[in-house]
Amino acid sequence: MRVLKAKCVDSRVENSSENLQTAEQVMSQSDQPLADITVLDFGQVYNGPYCGFLLAQAGARVIKVESRIGETLRTRGAAAPSSYPFALLNTNKQCITLNIQSRDGQALLKKLVQHVDVVTENFAPGTMDKYGIGADALCALNPRLIYAASTGYGASGPYRDYLGMDITLQAMSGVMSVTGEGDGPPLKTAAAFADFLGGTHLYAGVLTALHQRTRTSKGSVVDISMQDCVFPTLATALGSFFVAGGKQGPRRGNKHPGLALAPYNVYPAKDGYVAIICIREGHFRNLCEAIAQPALVEDERFATNAARCKNMMALDAVIGVWTQSLPKWEVFAKTQAHGVICAPVNDLADVIRDPQLLSRETLKWRPHKGFGEIPQMHTPLRFRGFNPPELTDVPALGTDTDRILKELAGVDDAEIARLRAVEAI
Repeated sequence: MRVLKAKCVDSRVENSSENLQTAEQVMSQSDQPLADITVLDFGQVYNGPYCGFLLAQAGARVIKVESRIGETLRTRGAAAPSSYPFALLNTNKQCITLNIQSRDGQALLKKLVQHVDVVTENFAPGTMDKYGIGADALCALNPRLIYAASTGYGASGPYRDYLGMDITLQAMSGVMSVTGEGDGPPLKTAAAFADFLGGTHLYAGVLTALHQRTRTSKGSVVDISMQDCVFPTLATALGSFFVAGGKQGPRRGNKHPGLALAPYNVYPAKDGYVAIICIREGHFRNLCEAIAQPALVEDERFATNAARCKNMMALDAVIGVWTQSLPKWEVFAKTQAHGVICAPVNDLADVIRDPQLLSRETLKWRPHKGFGEIPQMHTPLRFRGFNPPELTDVPALGTDTDRILKELAGVDDAEIARLRAVEAI
């Protein structure tokens, strides 16, 4: 960072009053942490919109600003009024359309920023500056403004003007070079983790800048590089690299990148797979108890982590014989009961029925006009004593344009009609 209603769909889930907070414990919208903050969210696809999502779920008034045809993610896919990913990331936001390529649209934005606290964007580098509405121009109009941008490589350095998306950042950061099997090509993760790391750090940057503003009464510019955000995830791989004298070893698949822990792998179960890791000797003793082979602790091949790493294939074979005799959820239950770090490899059908996610309402089933009943996500941030705001529907394109332009830009019906006629909104 640079600062310049839950639906039970699985028999494992039980509705319990213990998981619900009383009305007195649930804060009203006006009591939410960021209730006094207004944000213009120019986010595109995942990175920027996730930052806006987190801000909205913390109570900020987030105004999503889209082009006249809609943000890229809204129009991806055929389901109306929005794609499923768009529906996930844009709940609890208001929506306006604004053509920032037009002079009228630029003039409107300059009026709007004088009445907001934060502008967030993850356009290609230089997009806002090209239209005269970049950080310098907008902060000059509102000295308390937080202008927060996330790009592939940040606003400085030799790559500052280069384009970047999740797959290219996974490639550039080195993550793909350590992902996959040793005899196969580099792989990207299917999850868009580089985008979401960028959005999470953008959110952190906004909060840091807002805190600074309480002390200085001045706004600032937040500069997030997705490459910077992804780099720390290589801590283990880089550790192995330097231990090996600056030589990169082969990709290890599901094993520890440096082959420095055992067991550390994905094992077959009757109906899928489970992941097991033992960090301490106590974990391994517990695992031996769970699989009813306590004598393994005394086996010289497995008596220490170093010995287990040397005999990894033999150890994995022993564990695999046990895991594949049971369903993955039974393996999970037995190992966790013995204090072993283990989890089933869930497929997507498992995930949307996960009792933990449903209990915490991280997933909440709600109606969607295009898809019917869908699981929508809540913020992962939880605070003792109150819940985040109740999820709201994703607005149709431009739903709040007229009202917000009247409120914040001071335009009347006649001017709105003119702006619409010249395609500024």
